[in-house]
Amino acid sequence: MKKQLFFLGLAMMIGLTGCGSKTSTEKSPTVNNEPEQENVEHEDMEMEMNHSGSSEVPADLKVAENPTFKVGSEAIIKTNHMQGMEGAVATIVGAYDTTAYAISYTPVTGGERVENHKWVIQEEIKDADDKTLEPGTEVTVEADHMKGMNEAVAEIDSAEKTTVYMIDYTPTTGGEEVTNHKWVTESELSAQ
Repeated sequence: MKKQLFFLGLAMMIGLTGCGSKTSTEKSPTVNNEPEQENVEHEDMEMEMNHSGSSEVPADLKVAENPTFKVGSEAIIKTNHMQGMEGAVATIVGAYDTTAYAISYTPVTGGERVENHKWVIQEEIKDADDKTLEPGTEVTVEADHMKGMNEAVAEIDSAEKTTVYMIDYTPTTGGEEVTNHKWVTESELSAQ
């Protein structure tokens, strides 16, 4: 009887050991999903912070003839539209003469109102002619620099006739390079 119990116990240990092993392709169960959730949240946050854009510009946008910062040159960013922007080295991708507007709008996708967003340009406003729009003017935005911006009704906060720049830069906070960021104004850049 002792022999039978010994073999039965041994068989159970071998069986349990075999059930407990995992191949390298299996995912270990977790007590809770917090680590996975943190990774998803972190990835979402990274996607929200990616302000790279297309190199396309409105067809009627005038290339600056004699910009302070030439295409291909570098400058220091003196503004912080987004975290990690101020103090970063920018490479100038494009320079254009236009009117830049700070606007306030409610995203068409819902959410909180965005106040004093800098910048959209004359050529990104629906039915805007060459005349500078006054603060308080209600307009429809045709830019999609941010989620929910395209087709949003916005109010002009301020206007500035200037050279605007499309830039590439690596945030001072780390992370991937931001490419074709639209827009910074001439006063928001300085020579290296």
